[in-house]
Amino acid sequence: MRYSEQFMEHIEYAFHAFCKVVLRHEAINAWRDLKRKEEREISLDYLMSEKYFEPSATDSYFEKQDKPTVFLVFGKEVIVDNERLATALSKLPKLRQEVLLLYYFVGYRDEAIGRLYGRCRSSINRRRNLALKQLRKEWERLKYEEQEADTF
Repeated sequence: MRYSEQFMEHIEYAFHAFCKVVLRHEAINAWRDLKRKEEREISLDYLMSEKYFEPSATDSYFEKQDKPTVFLVFGKEVIVDNERLATALSKLPKLRQEVLLLYYFVGYRDEAIGRLYGRCRSSINRRRNLALKQLRKEWERLKYEEQEADTF
């Protein structure tokens, strides 16, 4: 079916009108977004002139008094900077300790850990859950010991 020349011209004009409406509304949205951003944001120059502050931040990973503890798991170094956590982890059996470190610190999933140890995923999942329970008990025991030491 062939359309007449008049109908094709009508379609073209309608499409152009539609495009103009869409572009107009997008321009309105862009201006609205800029206005909202202007209302809510403060210029860094304004802040610097009003109050003096250092516009930077420093990370303090190892500035605490706790000395970081390094665990070596399958050739990967895992740094634990919380002394109580490192002590509680070191009290766990080696396999449970390694499963926790590989899962939570290195980022391995149960399948990958299972391949390293030659076990299935569900076995590693069970070992990890048991290790978490044991770690929680050790954590609470160490917390209680610290509270006892603080009271004397």
